[in-house]
Formats: sequence, structure tokens, C-alpha cells
Amino acid sequence: MTAVDGAAAVRTEIDAGGLARVTLSRGAAGNAIGLVLARGLLDAARACERGGVRAVLLTGEGKSFCVGGDLREFSRFECEALQKHLTAVTDALHDALRVFAALDAPMVAAVQGAVAGAGIGLAAAADITLAADNATFTAAYTGIGYSPDGGVSWALPRLVGPKRALDMLFTNRRIPASEAETIGLVSRVVPSGDLSDQAERTAEALRRGPTAAFGATRRLVAAGLTADLGPHLDREARALAAAAVSPEGREGVAAFLGKRAPDYTHHP
Repeated sequence: MTAVDGAAAVRTEIDAGGLARVTLSRGAAGNAIGLVLARGLLDAARACERGGVRAVLLTGEGKSFCVGGDLREFSRFECEALQKHLTAVTDALHDALRVFAALDAPMVAAVQGAVAGAGIGLAAAADITLAADNATFTAAYTGIGYSPDGGVSWALPRLVGPKRALDMLFTNRRIPASEAETIGLVSRVVPSGDLSDQAERTAEALRRGPTAAFGATRRLVAAGLTADLGPHLDREARALAAAAVSPEGREGVAAFLGKRAPDYTHHP
């Protein structure tokens, strides 16, 4: 196993099979996002970008996945210095989200306990988000006079609709895991004791899958949210034709016709 430690607040391990485990490791602080953690996430994303990663599993140590921004850290700065500091934090965090979004490798997030502020943005950035039954989701920003970051104002309306998004962002009401699943904020809810195992199994299944096809699918879904139907159909046709002649596509069809399981790990 190859260890890549982007920063003390984030632990990243990329195994020989290409599964990247990215762990927020400030559990005692609720994995609050300060400058070190934001830069650690960017380091982790860049490590995944460098190649060989087939799936990403994002988790948080401790009772809570991520409580949002590190307000204790932010409170040490005054006015102009605070603006500069927050800009540095969000620049690193947002660059990390951009890199993760551009990967072919799909991302699984496993969340538990409090998921607040930019923690919601991290959970939403994953392609599949598993929530423990003890997870709660709170936007939190306007409760302290802030506006959203971490892609929250972009992701929430797309996942839950603009009305529910504004309800969450304005009232900061706590959303239990069961409701988060119902409104589409998470993929599914699992018993808290099973979260780690189910997340590992999900990420491992994706690691064995057709990475290039996953990447093309991620891009098609993202583009389809804003594209007109006609141009998007053309985009789908081009992507499908390219996939069909790729090593993955040829292996997938050969496996289907041969009535065997496909081996995509040797046909990147």
C-alpha cells in the first residue's frame, strides 16, 4: 500500500488495486475545515489525479463526518486578515472539488453524525453517498451570517430542488438521515454499525468496474443538467461510440457473450 499524506488533517491511502481512501482525520474537532484540512484535501485530490486511481472512498474519523468550517480558527482573524484567510481556505477546498469532479474514478462518501456547512458540499460531491442512520444534515451558513461555499449552493438545488434547498439554507433546520434519503440528498441510509463495511464494498465494486465508462457517465450526467436535449443526444452518441471501441467496451461485450464476469482492471 502506498501512503500519500497531503496534510496532517487528511489521510490518503492508495492501494495497489487503485482504491483511494481519503479520510478527514480531525475527528476530535468534528473534521472542521480550516486551512490545513482544505489544503490536505487538495493534496489528496491531486494524488488521485496523478493516475492509477479507479475509485475514491471519502470518510471522516470520529463521531461526525464534517461539521463545516473551523469557526475557532476563523475567529482568530480580524476583518481584512479574515477575508484573506477565508479566501485561502475556499480556494484550496474548491480546487479540490474541481479535481475530484474531473476524475474518471467515481467517488463514494460515507457520512455519519453531524454533516454541516461545507461538509454537505463534500457529501454532495460524491457520486454515491451512504449515510449512517445517525447522520443529520444542517446547512448552518446563514445561522452565523455567512453564505454558502463548498459547492453547496450549486449542489443542493440540483439534488433536492430549489425550494427545499432554500428552506435548508434559510432555516438551517436539521435534516435526519431518513429525510435526506427521501429528498435525494444521499443515495441511501444504512445502519451506523454497517456504514464502514457497506462503503468499502461499494467502493471496491466500483474499483473493479469500467473506469473510463464511469468517467464518461459522470460528465454526461453533469452536462445533462444544463444542456438542451438535441446537443446532449449528440454528446451521448459520441461518447457511446468511443466507449464501444475502447478496451473496456470490447472486454465488456466479450465477457457478456462469453457468459463470464468482465475483468476491467486489466483493460483500462
